[in-house]
Amino acid sequence: MMRPASILLMILIPVAQAQVGLPNVRLPVLPQVPLTGAAVTDDARADLRMLRDVRRLAVRDLIRRNKAVIQADHNGAAIVRGEILAVSPGQAAIDAATAAGFTVLRTRILEGLDAQIVVLAVPAGMDTLRALERVRALAPATRFDFNHVYTSSGVVVGGGAAVDIEGHVAVEPRAGSEAGVAVDAGTTVATRIGLIDGGVDSAHPVFAGTSIHQHGCPSGPVPDTHGTAVASLLIGRSVDFRGSAPGAELYAADVYCGLPTGGAADAVADAFSWLAREHVPVINVSLVGPPNVTLETVIRLVIARGHLVVAAVGNDGPAARPLYPASYPGVVGVTAVDAHRRALFEAGRGPQVRFAAPGADMTAAKSVQTFELVRGTSFAAPIVAGLLAARLPTPDPTAAQRAVDSLAREAVDLGAAGPDPVYGAGLVGVGLAPEARLAGQRRR
Repeated sequence: MMRPASILLMILIPVAQAQVGLPNVRLPVLPQVPLTGAAVTDDARADLRMLRDVRRLAVRDLIRRNKAVIQADHNGAAIVRGEILAVSPGQAAIDAATAAGFTVLRTRILEGLDAQIVVLAVPAGMDTLRALERVRALAPATRFDFNHVYTSSGVVVGGGAAVDIEGHVAVEPRAGSEAGVAVDAGTTVATRIGLIDGGVDSAHPVFAGTSIHQHGCPSGPVPDTHGTAVASLLIGRSVDFRGSAPGAELYAADVYCGLPTGGAADAVADAFSWLAREHVPVINVSLVGPPNVTLETVIRLVIARGHLVVAAVGNDGPAARPLYPASYPGVVGVTAVDAHRRALFEAGRGPQVRFAAPGADMTAAKSVQTFELVRGTSFAAPIVAGLLAARLPTPDPTAAQRAVDSLAREAVDLGAAGPDPVYGAGLVGVGLAPEARLAGQRRR
């Protein structure tokens, strides 16, 4: 029998090839395997090693299909070809770079953060990797970096949600919320939540009567399956479906816009700036990628102003390197569990895990007014973000820490006693995941 990680690799490549904007992959339902001790089999170890290769292969394929605009950095991560970033560089640094043949391609003013990002174009004929070394030598006091590309941290699985004869997914209604947010379909909460992801299909019925502000794409929002699913788990509400903060006001930044370079670090930084300018207290980021100096600087500015950044820890497996932004100091990293409260086989682990939340065996909205099964840490993060948003009405550093501490006190301790690298402070959002009914339980 083929092992689950082998199936994952077989499914990933053809799907990744079909992506233009936000690279999503279809994940099979993976079994739970022990990760420590003598009970770990050779097959389990092989599966874990293969999981580490999943993102590498997906990134390699993304680069192969978009060679004109994307290449790999020294570690194989995707970067925008011919671009170098700097946060608020001094004029002397810009002058030194331009004198060496670099040109200022664009400048992003981060109004909400009192900073700016300068994007330099690499001199003609110079490789981007060599260009970063060159510009760092020219202005060593300035923190330059590549324009890394960030991807989603979960997939819309599809094919498993029970649908009734009218085309509605049958899901179990939920009676309440741990955060004190009313979940009656007709109730609107005075909560504002930020989302950095793909575009949201605001025409989906689950968003009826909600206020969604979209930002990022010059020609207007580009609805995306992943962004729509995450948004529904934040603010969605209907007779049979509700997110963690149903009816909340959503500020959604599309950092993909259907472009091959979608998810670039400078677009993500601009999204943070917009949300800071709009004073949105809690920001959900279900994206993952490598460490990046520019993004780290921007997130540090955001957190210092009292915003909470909630991020998925990723699905590269428990032995993978930490992924970002979830692993930056101060970010609330979220892992995912299944309906049996077991950490997902593919979920990342480590000190970056702050909370666990449902992230499998549940449904979310999909574009074209449908629902599908979802799986991954991407879909656990919005549950935590909604719970924290009810505790933090405005950005405030002290109140933000109190909100996290308050949620931690309510967490259900799983795994080893106390905080641990698998479940963090424990499981939250129990009862908030919209679970799909079995086929025999369809509404008629």
